[in-house]
Amino acid sequence: MKIAIVGATGEVGRMMINCLEEQNIKPKKLELFASAKSQGTTLYYMDQPLVVKELTEESFRDSYDYVFFSAGGGVARVFAPIAAEHSGLVIDNSSAFRNEEDIPLVVPQINADLLNGYQGIVANPNCSTIQMVLPLAVLDRAFGLQKVVVSTYQAVSGSGHSGIETLEKQRRGGILKGIYPEIIDLNVIPQIGVFLDSGYSSEEEKMKFETQKILRNEDIMVSATTVRVPVIYGHSNSVYAEFSKQVDMREATRLLGDAPAIQLHENSYITPLAIGNSNDAHVCRLRYGVDQHSVSFWNVGHNVRIGAAANAVNILVAHVKAYGKL
Repeated sequence: MKIAIVGATGEVGRMMINCLEEQNIKPKKLELFASAKSQGTTLYYMDQPLVVKELTEESFRDSYDYVFFSAGGGVARVFAPIAAEHSGLVIDNSSAFRNEEDIPLVVPQINADLLNGYQGIVANPNCSTIQMVLPLAVLDRAFGLQKVVVSTYQAVSGSGHSGIETLEKQRRGGILKGIYPEIIDLNVIPQIGVFLDSGYSSEEEKMKFETQKILRNEDIMVSATTVRVPVIYGHSNSVYAEFSKQVDMREATRLLGDAPAIQLHENSYITPLAIGNSNDAHVCRLRYGVDQHSVSFWNVGHNVRIGAAANAVNILVAHVKAYGKL
């Protein structure tokens, strides 16, 4: 198996390397690409040094079985189609292709069937969406999801390493806003992405569209408020959901407790600091909402892992399994 990672020196790119190692994937060839300024950087895979190369149109002359992109939407739009011409599967972490009707938006525990026989570009969903739809999909299958109201509390690493640097500088007394519209230290900012004519931000619209696409139901009503908070790693979601059927709380608890990639905390709650290096979506404070047709819960996930790199690697694993190679 031959694998390439574009954007390998970034926050998510480095985590992709870690997640591939954790899955004990041993590619015949692993190539790392990044911008010209990162060319020559040495990274390690299973203790073996790998020198990062500059990304160019010539980078994909050698075909790869899998190519990961974690270099932003602009880079993905230019280079992902080129990679797809010469490679098996291209897994893109940006938002560049998520809205494309003919490009799968995949969380393998929910819709891995979209990968069967598929070659080309696959979109990796938004970080907060992934950790939220994992439990919602379980509840949807049992009770029929109709409406979601979610408020997110998103870590600065969701903005990449520059988000972490901005917070750290401000914690040391810096007064520059950095990459954010307001000071983030000791503050919360109710804006992620640009504001649209609807009054929602682009991040909020992503959560609406992606939830509907992943769960294959455009009738699900979604209202999101996305907030940046001074946390390094770990996004949190406060989720309220309504269903067509009455929710049996014992059954809901059992189903969530048995579901893959979900950790249910029945009699306690968990915080971003406590999840460590977990690749799961954590669910706690599960309770009825306004009536027995609704539930509320607290949802935490490592945004660089389950929200990005781990889900991307899970897409690779699911695709390989579909072809009987892993």
